[in-house]
Amino acid sequence: MKLFRSNPWRGFAISRVFGAFFYHTETIPRSAPQIDSLYLRILQAGDPRVPIVRVIDQWLEEGRDVQNSELHILIKQFRKCRRFKHALQISEWSSEHRNPNPFPGHIAVRLDLISKVHGLEEAEKYLDSIPDTSRITSHVYGALLKCYAEHKSLDKAEATMQKMRELGFLKSSLPYNDMLTLYSRMGKTEKLDSLMQEMERKGIDWDKFTGSIRLNAYAATSDIKGMEKLLMKMEADPEITICWNAYASAANGYLKAGLHEKTIEMLKKAEQLVSGKTRKSAYEIFLTLYAAIQNKAEVYRIWTLYGGIGKVWNSGYLSMMSSLVKLDDLDGAEKILEEWVSVTTFLDFRIPRVLITAYCEKGLLEKAEAYIDRFKESGMEVDPITLDRLASGYHAHGQVEKAVETMKQALLAGLPGFKPNRFILAEHLEYLKEKGDVEAAEEILRLLRENCHFSTAICEKLRSHIHVESPSCRKGT
Repeated sequence: MKLFRSNPWRGFAISRVFGAFFYHTETIPRSAPQIDSLYLRILQAGDPRVPIVRVIDQWLEEGRDVQNSELHILIKQFRKCRRFKHALQISEWSSEHRNPNPFPGHIAVRLDLISKVHGLEEAEKYLDSIPDTSRITSHVYGALLKCYAEHKSLDKAEATMQKMRELGFLKSSLPYNDMLTLYSRMGKTEKLDSLMQEMERKGIDWDKFTGSIRLNAYAATSDIKGMEKLLMKMEADPEITICWNAYASAANGYLKAGLHEKTIEMLKKAEQLVSGKTRKSAYEIFLTLYAAIQNKAEVYRIWTLYGGIGKVWNSGYLSMMSSLVKLDDLDGAEKILEEWVSVTTFLDFRIPRVLITAYCEKGLLEKAEAYIDRFKESGMEVDPITLDRLASGYHAHGQVEKAVETMKQALLAGLPGFKPNRFILAEHLEYLKEKGDVEAAEEILRLLRENCHFSTAICEKLRSHIHVESPSCRKGT
């Protein structure tokens, strides 16, 4: 059902049925298994800050039942669309009410979710509560290694990898890929080759990601010769199946080196290998790379291909919008935004934010305001990140009063983890100090403290600065 055809922004006035989908890149596909109305009720719960278990409890109070398999499907779907809080809540409910002695695979999933939602320390506490008989398995150790790698905890990751060697758990490419990725992200490229050589000695085949990770590492250091040598080796080895990711990685390497013709050559090779479920993800990467070399014709060609394979994901619209903005094709971006609004079922603020940010950067503040006003008129509260971008636009173009008020609105929204532009924040506080409006400055600092935007120490330092050389200002509370 096309909710926005008659009024493109009416959808924002719909209740928070779709609220949760502002927080992730893609929506839960319509083809996902429909677990009677429980599945739909959980989708409609919306805001990820609202405990999802209330829906399950209400379902049971109505005399209905829920199968463990249904819960596992929900966890899988929520992980897929990055609704980690809801996935964790369902996992915790399942352990408490249905499965007090989970299998190692379930422990691994839970460990990953806790790490993403609450951090490494809480994940380690959970692991310590698991009996050795369930904890010392390849599934659990593999999940632990992934957690350490994602949080860039190098020493603990290396210790876990060594423990997995001793226990004989290194039998697939997955843990090696995690370590390869970690070393690459931390700039320790000298350790990559020895790790890949270990895989060869143990007879562990590369999967479709292994070569791509190494190619990306070469690209990151602009080692074109190393990248080309590895790519030739992969192409010549009949045991290695090259996928589109590898050529996309090589294209990125050539892009960073300024070799645009070679970039296009690699992208053409990558495109020939795209198939099946990876097609949409591949096209999104191609859009980004073609935009980076300012090839508008190829961007639109890939977009046409993308649209021809079925429903376009929110992440696809986000990639296309970002690409067109990078190409300075704002007219094209406006058309894509209207297309998205006319067909989307689940909203993602990041998509219109791309265009609003571009307007702000170019000083087209009236256009940015017009889009935001359409949000407000529909009854939907504008997200703080978008407001922060608007505040930055006002600030950059000399409208300081509007900038201060808009930043205050962004802080009032109280989005966890949101951090305003600290440089602009400092200038706003300085402006209020010079104006003598210490009360307004104190209000901003109060909002910063209450919503944990910055540490207490930083807030107190800013507060002290406000009162320096201002003897007439009263002390804040």
